[in-house]
Amino acid sequence: MARPIVIAAGGTGGHLFPAEALAVELTARGERVALMTDARSSAFASNAFAGAERFVLRGEGIAGRGMRGALRGMVTLAAGTIEARRILKRIHAGAVVGFGGYPAIPPALAAFSMGRARPAVILHEQNGVLGRANRLLARRADAIALSFRDTARVPHGLRVQLVGNPVRPAIAEIAGQALPGMEGGLRLLVLGGSLGARVFSDLVPTAVAALPAELRARLLVTQQCRAEDLDRVRAAYAALSVPAELQPFFGDVARRLANAHLVVARAGASTVAELAIAARPSLLIPLPSAIDDHQTANARVLSEPGAARLLPQAGLSAEMLAAEITGFLGVPARLQAAHEAARPLGQPGAVRELADLVLSLMRMEARN
Repeated sequence: MARPIVIAAGGTGGHLFPAEALAVELTARGERVALMTDARSSAFASNAFAGAERFVLRGEGIAGRGMRGALRGMVTLAAGTIEARRILKRIHAGAVVGFGGYPAIPPALAAFSMGRARPAVILHEQNGVLGRANRLLARRADAIALSFRDTARVPHGLRVQLVGNPVRPAIAEIAGQALPGMEGGLRLLVLGGSLGARVFSDLVPTAVAALPAELRARLLVTQQCRAEDLDRVRAAYAALSVPAELQPFFGDVARRLANAHLVVARAGASTVAELAIAARPSLLIPLPSAIDDHQTANARVLSEPGAARLLPQAGLSAEMLAAEITGFLGVPARLQAAHEAARPLGQPGAVRELADLVLSLMRMEARN
């Protein structure tokens, strides 16, 4: 039986979506895939892992948890590492692919402890700053696969390969599509990431109220809202007579991106990768509390070529946001220019390049 490739991922969509894309690609190539994840993501029901072995490991984060929380996290990560080592030996794993965050730590540490017969270890970094988990593991990994050429905090002297950030197959299918026509209205898509963004529930409806009346009359809003915010946001748009579709999570983001003229979003790694693939103009408001401010680094990948505007949340008013929305939706030539600037930034082949790297290193380890 073929040696399985273990995908180590958990937590938010930023870690899970590229892991899902890799699982689909490897399975299509006839490879055997297993998932190692954490309790938060044990119910991850993606079809990408249908039929794959799943292992839920103990583990908790360490950063920002105080002394007691950090100690508890270290203990559970150690326990998860022992579990992972036992599993990796039993299934005779050929490679471990970690996607950052604490769920990737136990499988990688377990692999490192297995001596000459260990599986190959590949780390994928989705963000513009190498994450803390990947920094911890980087020097012993066989390779680090990067999403961005100028990723910060990557140690010198390591094997590094630029592959891009794999996106879900449905997103990859919309690459190259033109902006939709404006005859049926101006479509504003608001995404808050997999955890939602309460600030958007406060800021965006007020910004829409401040838009010029003729622009607001043509506006169609699709917005991700936390469940507890749905009623008040729906009421705010109804008071403005602006059609709005609101949900806590959209399972068909690809279709909504394809239909959008402008996107307001956080700057998580998957969001930035998907905006680049779709080539949709965007207003990016990085999460202020993101560790190492990696969302700002992500946003610059789109903002510096002119595909997006980077808007720090600190000091951002509804009036300022309204001016930015008007500057795009009210000026079709600027909207088209941002679309053209985004098109070369998409990397639809990222998942193929990552899969090639994983398989080449796995075969290299098998020959040693």
